[in-house]
Order: sequence, then C-alpha cells, then structure tokens
Amino acid sequence: MYHPKENPWQIKSEAEIYDNPWINVTEYQVINPSGNPGIYGKVHFKNIAIGIIPLDEEMNTYLVGQYRFTLNQYSWEIPEGGGALNIDPLESAKRELLEETGLKASEWKEIQRMHLSNSVTDELCIIYLAKGLQQFEAEPEDTEDLIVNKVPFQEVYQMVCNGTITDCLAVAAILKIRLMQLENTL
Repeated sequence: MYHPKENPWQIKSEAEIYDNPWINVTEYQVINPSGNPGIYGKVHFKNIAIGIIPLDEEMNTYLVGQYRFTLNQYSWEIPEGGGALNIDPLESAKRELLEETGLKASEWKEIQRMHLSNSVTDELCIIYLAKGLQQFEAEPEDTEDLIVNKVPFQEVYQMVCNGTITDCLAVAAILKIRLMQLENTL
C-alpha cells in the first residue's frame, strides 16, 4: 500500500506546557498539510502501556476491576499497567500480572502492538498472552484498590460485545484472543 514518506506537517516552534513523571505535554505551532497555520498538542508517555490476557487450561481469564479517577467510574479491565522505556516490556508484563492478580505464567506470547490514541498521544501498547498459570500472592501498588475475578473467556468476550468492558486496551486484547480462537492460532 502506498503512503507518502515525508511528513506534511511543518513545525514552526514548540513549547513544553506540562511535565510529570508519567507524561509530558508539548504545544506545537505548525503549518498543517493544507499550508495553513495552526497548533497541535501532543501528550508524550514516559512508559509503554502493557496488557496481559492470562488464560488457563479451561479458557478462563482474569479481570481486574478498579475505580478509574480520570473517568470517575468503575472499570473492568485485563491486567495492565506501564512499563519503563528502558526495561524489556515482557519483564514489565510479568511484574504487572503478579502485582495485580498474583499470577505467574510459564508461557508468554506477544500478540499485539498498537498506538492507543495516535491523534493526541504517542503511547505505544504491547499486549501479551500468558499461559501456564500459577497462583501466588498479589502485590498491588498503594494507588490500586483492585478486585480480581476469574471469568470464562466467552463471558469476557460478551462483556466487550455488550459494552460492559470499555477500556480500549482490554477490548483490543479480548477481540484479538477471540480472533485467534476462530483461526485456531491460540
């Protein structure tokens, strides 16, 4: 498929608007692809988004429930979190799975890479399938008040279809696993 190799956006200037340990916000004065002046804001993430679909032998998975500050509502999700840019993403996935669910897996497979909101952020997401599960003690961070439920995967898939699960990382991961089921590539 053809696509232009050169960036049609011209940056005239940039200014850092905000910075904290997790994100940086920059505002750009630009000439847009139509040749008109404008502004563009970019949120740079200082971590990689990591998601894990743990599947046991009976096709059960684990959902993590928590109240999301940004949404002001409760959210059911797959185990997920951030991984430092200078650490192997698989090591971050192993840490997140143990932290949130108390699970360790003997088999890991990367199943998806994607950008979560490429119109305003540069956030990269990597999703893993984890199998060969063993239960240990969960180690949640002090900012996490989590409920973990073991749920049949088919029920989790239905939660995506009926809009109960809305977290984009979880939705993408669950749909990818369902596709892998249909293609017999699990």
